[in-house]
Amino acid sequence: MSKEELEQYFEQLGEKKFRAKQVYEWLWTRQARRFEDMTNLSKELRTKLAENFSLPALTADLTQNSADGTIKSRFRTVDGHLVEGVLIPTDDRKTACVSSQIGCSLSCKFCATGYMDRKRNLEFDEIFDEVALINEQCEKSYGKKLTNIVFMGMGEPLLNYKNVLKAIEMISSPEGLGMSPRRITVSTAGVAKMIRQLGDDKVRFKLALSLHAANDAKRHEIMPINDTNNIKSLIDALNYFYQQTGNEITFEYILFKDFNDSLKDAEELVKIYRQVPADLVNIIEYNPIDLASFEKPDEEKTMQFMHYLEKHRVNVRLRRSRGKDIDAACGQLANK
Repeated sequence: MSKEELEQYFEQLGEKKFRAKQVYEWLWTRQARRFEDMTNLSKELRTKLAENFSLPALTADLTQNSADGTIKSRFRTVDGHLVEGVLIPTDDRKTACVSSQIGCSLSCKFCATGYMDRKRNLEFDEIFDEVALINEQCEKSYGKKLTNIVFMGMGEPLLNYKNVLKAIEMISSPEGLGMSPRRITVSTAGVAKMIRQLGDDKVRFKLALSLHAANDAKRHEIMPINDTNNIKSLIDALNYFYQQTGNEITFEYILFKDFNDSLKDAEELVKIYRQVPADLVNIIEYNPIDLASFEKPDEEKTMQFMHYLEKHRVNVRLRRSRGKDIDAACGQLANK
């Protein structure tokens, strides 16, 4: 319920309007998960709320700690579904990697989540709960709040557009977690129509495109979504998004041994980079999964690829894997 709807409810009860503000603050600023926690309400009122409303909060079902400090959490929804989120700590950042769907419908060949069925979208409050729970975990384990959020967990955020945007609105609201949208990145496998919609909606967060291959033939082979959202359509959509928002754009590119790691692949990637006002190309280490036969190239091949990009004035960064030992790394989330 919105704050306005809560106000109407309390007025109908004959209560003061400010009760709505108190309850709203308990829900979003303090993340109360039970009505009995709302201690500045009378016991009678808390009982009445509990009789008339439910708080369908996520709960932590399982937590795993990696040797590198990464923490993976499996969350359970009130209707019994499972979804994962990851806390990735570094010296200067504490990042939450969150999911937007239960499973995924895109079937990317290198991703464990892609081999799962999509059960349903996460509601906006469930996404908010993911972030709130990981933030609590961060404060408890590292004595600091989250600094960044990336929508790079299970599911395709732009196929759950309304809930993802509403969740980000609450996460960045002073009445919620108060996090700057500039510290939030939404990663998409490439839904051109919805990238344009982000531009029309003048969103303030950053956008990352999971490219992973620099020509349509190879991209089609590993990412079926390329059939309906080819590279040209994505380039056009990204340029439109940038014209409308001026927000940072990143390309994500996983290196697969003997598939997309040649200098010819690097040359094609440079051409795409020059057509979009992208800030960065993130080269990602591949994390093996049982269901796919891809391999990670050796360090020398990776460095050759990186050096080619640097030589051609591409701003490039190698993103080392975190949490591999607990299946928490990029592409490994499958509710294990």
